[in-house]
Amino acid sequence: MTDYYESLGVPRDASAEQIKKAYRKLARELHPDVAGEAGEERFKDVARAYEVLSHPEKRQQYDMGVDPSSPSGGAGGGFGNGFGFQDIFETFFGGGGAPAGPVPRARRGQDALVRMDVDLAEAAFGAKRELQVDTAVVCGTCGGDGCRPGTDLKTCEVCQGRGNVQRVARSFLGQVMTTAPCAACQGFGTVIPEPCADCSGEGRVRSRRTLTVNVPAGVDTGTRIKLTAQGEVGPGGGPAGDLYVEIREKPHDTFVRRGDDLHCTLPVPMTAAALGTVLDLETLDGAQEIDLRPGTQPGQVVTLKGLGVGHLHTGGRGDLNVHIDVQVPTTLDEEQTELLRTLATLRGEERPEPRLAAAHPGVFSRLRDKLSGR
Repeated sequence: MTDYYESLGVPRDASAEQIKKAYRKLARELHPDVAGEAGEERFKDVARAYEVLSHPEKRQQYDMGVDPSSPSGGAGGGFGNGFGFQDIFETFFGGGGAPAGPVPRARRGQDALVRMDVDLAEAAFGAKRELQVDTAVVCGTCGGDGCRPGTDLKTCEVCQGRGNVQRVARSFLGQVMTTAPCAACQGFGTVIPEPCADCSGEGRVRSRRTLTVNVPAGVDTGTRIKLTAQGEVGPGGGPAGDLYVEIREKPHDTFVRRGDDLHCTLPVPMTAAALGTVLDLETLDGAQEIDLRPGTQPGQVVTLKGLGVGHLHTGGRGDLNVHIDVQVPTTLDEEQTELLRTLATLRGEERPEPRLAAAHPGVFSRLRDKLSGR
């Protein structure tokens, strides 16, 4: 059985005020917002120890060798595997489904989801980003127990700290006793006589925090990064849930991403494609030379190995695929036209002159031809 006194660092005869003071001190030191992931398990142990030792009846049970926070209550008996006659009776006659003891006030907080936009370079190489989140943190005034400083939890007078009440109902078998959560304390077994003014007894307050997010290379839209214990702190100063950061990759002006490969289109003049040339292309890694051989064809792809996006799980990088777009001039002056005709003659590629007139003349063109007798 866990030594809860040792977890809080107090003697076994410690007063309620000593236990409360020790818990508040440790809760501030070990909270994941301060100690990080390394203090998460220790923070849970301290919260569990305080939940037992701050409650008079639970502490008495614990001092007698029974751990009231364990699922079995620290005791055996009944039928095999801790399932006794009372469990069977309640199964058939409606025991009310209430827990055997009071509900812990310190409960785990909810997970949270935020979205973060990254550019292509950050997705390709990874990055370290600062992210601001509005979330629930442990109340610094009460340390998470919800009580005004100088006050403490009080045992519920209705259920006497049990967290549930028993009622007798009549049935065809006679009188049947049922158990239900105590309405006065909501099943906690304790009440807060003077709630903390800052958190209204919740043990947590809203605050804006700045977190550092390590974005690994290779993330893509929809990738989620888990930040353990960085979500909402639970009621009663309970352990925080997890925070998930969902990535959204912003479009790039030049490159299109397909998996871990990048694609782009490089316009090349017709003469450069025919004669060959060297062009500069600005990539994510800086300027790179693209060596085009003579006779480069439209749609040809030049692959630059290892200049794509980093692989998320396996390391390495994808490729950059450069698609060549050979641009044919749409207008030529007389000298350029004559040079191309000479080239076509030399290559034996003479073609009939193009028909400049439209294939389907308009209404006014046909009327003009008819009036002129054509």
